[in-house]
Amino acid sequence: MNRRLITSLIGLSIVVLLVVAIIAIRPGSGDSPGAAPRAAQGERDADEDEGEGESAREVAEEAAEELRGELSVVHAAAVQSAPAPGWQAEQVWSASGNDWEPAIAAAPNSNWVYQATTRYGGPKACQQCSDPAIIVRASSDGGTTWGADHYICACRNVKAQNDPQLAVATDGTVYATWLNDYNPGVVFSKSSDHGVTWTTPISVKGKGLSFSDKPILAISPSGQDVYIAWNASDSYMSASHNFGASFAARIKTNADSRYWFAESGVVAPNGYVYFGESAENQNATGTVQLSVIRSTNGGSSWTTTLIDTSQQQPPCTAGSTCPPDFFGPQLGVGVDAAGTLMAAYTLNTTNAAPLDLFIRTSTNAGGSWSSRTEIGQAPGTVGAGFPAIEGVGASDFRVAWQDDRNGAASWDTWYTRTTNGGSSWSAAVRLSDAGGGAPYKNANGYAFPYGDYFDLDVTQSGTNVVIWGEGTDYVGPGGSWFTRGL
Repeated sequence: MNRRLITSLIGLSIVVLLVVAIIAIRPGSGDSPGAAPRAAQGERDADEDEGEGESAREVAEEAAEELRGELSVVHAAAVQSAPAPGWQAEQVWSASGNDWEPAIAAAPNSNWVYQATTRYGGPKACQQCSDPAIIVRASSDGGTTWGADHYICACRNVKAQNDPQLAVATDGTVYATWLNDYNPGVVFSKSSDHGVTWTTPISVKGKGLSFSDKPILAISPSGQDVYIAWNASDSYMSASHNFGASFAARIKTNADSRYWFAESGVVAPNGYVYFGESAENQNATGTVQLSVIRSTNGGSSWTTTLIDTSQQQPPCTAGSTCPPDFFGPQLGVGVDAAGTLMAAYTLNTTNAAPLDLFIRTSTNAGGSWSSRTEIGQAPGTVGAGFPAIEGVGASDFRVAWQDDRNGAASWDTWYTRTTNGGSSWSAAVRLSDAGGGAPYKNANGYAFPYGDYFDLDVTQSGTNVVIWGEGTDYVGPGGSWFTRGL
């Protein structure tokens, strides 16, 4: 498929608006700024050959990508207020890159930490390679300093890479999944030299589906077992038990007609696998279901447990191209060393109202869950969004999220922690402390959460490493910002 040659930014914007007005686009993953293709009902699980040519939806997504690629931002030195005690001041990854939807992963038994970001408008890895492209870099000192940028793949004849996810095995091997376009879509690769070079990407979709989208990655400590949750409107799981050398046939995990999105994944100490997912109606209106999908047999079969139900999400008014469900509820799932599970998720109880942040716990491997407990308590105009959670040690869980308690154009990134399994929580800490340094920054925060991928991990020494996107609006431009602290 050839890249559309659109030379006029105004003309390109009109193309985006006209096609988007016809086609429903779902946010937060994929080639366009957050758009995910929706499979027609008659195409769900159809045994069809891989599609050729471009659909109207793909043309619209390409146009949106071109629009983002035309935009750029110059990040000046950040204007810092005092960072929270024990935390470093936030920093932007690239002074000139238009970066969004980043990922981060810490090695379990060394000081290495890895970041990935989706970069629009930067130099290409090769003449026939993608823009946007996935960029990776590494830190050997726990995230204090960072090495050079590296392309994750000089993949030729790929128009766009998006949605990176990272994980690190005990031997130091770095695992990654991301999108190479929507077709083949979700691919897997790994690196044994700290992200400098990567194996040839493997597609996990298989035959019979026209696209795959929004991957979430979870691995066993050794890396022998690799699990990727993804969607093609339906929810799918792919598993490997040979360190990612090959993947078994995909498994569809839902029996309804909702549109599913994976948002988190974890492998428990006993080997059970859990993914947090949300499921909305195909027209992105009405209730949103929040579930944990579990496998107790290495991915051979999966069960879905409904954790909670939200009413319709608040609308997105940041730019005419922002899809209506960009602020849809999401669910993160974490596990501690004792096997206790915690789900951190957002929902509202009134249609289009701001979202609050809640947790539930399970002490019997996900068989049952506690009642929900609110831990956000700062709804603002839109409320809390994009929660990330990590379990460490026993009863120690860390949660980070974004919310607009300081105003509709003053989003911030927040962090809290429990050391007693959720009975009590530390006061929320504001991580986005810079009051300037980019056109979207102000004293109270940043204009918009840039994309709906957001990541938190914990180093072997117990230090939190967090990365997120900030931007002018849904289209951008913006940057990937990060920090570390206790």
